[in-house]
Amino acid sequence: MIKVIQTSFWANQKVAENFALGCNGQIINIDEYIQKENDVIATHGILRGTDKILKRSKNFYYIDNGYFGSTKRSFTNKGGAVMHGRDLDGYFRIVHNNLIHSGLGKNDDKRLKIFNINFKPLRKSGEFIILSEPSQYISAFFNLKDWTYNTIKSLQKYTDRKIFVHNKKSKVRLDTLLQYAWAFVSFQSTAGFKAMINGVPAHFTHENLTTINSIKNIEEGSIDYQIFNNLSYGQWTLKEMRSGEAWSFINKKIN
Repeated sequence: MIKVIQTSFWANQKVAENFALGCNGQIINIDEYIQKENDVIATHGILRGTDKILKRSKNFYYIDNGYFGSTKRSFTNKGGAVMHGRDLDGYFRIVHNNLIHSGLGKNDDKRLKIFNINFKPLRKSGEFIILSEPSQYISAFFNLKDWTYNTIKSLQKYTDRKIFVHNKKSKVRLDTLLQYAWAFVSFQSTAGFKAMINGVPAHFTHENLTTINSIKNIEEGSIDYQIFNNLSYGQWTLKEMRSGEAWSFINKKIN
């Protein structure tokens, strides 16, 4: 039985309740959870102690905001996220033994059509490269010391384009930058998929995502739209979690 870890945060609680119903899991309050080596766990987010549990787990399901079609959020001046409304009517990614899906797979486009995404054509020019900094929480979880400095140094080996450093506290909106960008670079940001939807190739340093585009091919970056077919089957609504539809698909893929 999957042990679904619940924290004091309302969004975590709501997601945990729906996921547990769909997979017939056991909800456990994080303050009462005593982790065992062979536990199969699931949880939403990496705050309020879930990060420590995820790092110790050998078999887990991680739930967080979707790659596209997620519940609308805004960001505070400290980089924290604020959900718009408590309905959580968007999509959530569910990933097995990682924090983000690799985009690999051979899924059809039937589910992707639900999102009615207007893909812009691949850009033909660009003034700069957007370097999207990881949040303080992601940096802490993955121990990304000096990530921005090291990534800029790596980029400069392969390109002489200008680099625009961007983060959740930046005053210039990402949508504006994407209109003039050659490429988007991040550790694992879901904004990379937004960039690709806007015709800007995304490049990643997270080992699970370098197959999409790595820094080494910053000047020849392309967009493989099959990725979006695969990602669409990796994200689900609360209703789909609660009904068991999400778990049925995920469990079938793993087994």
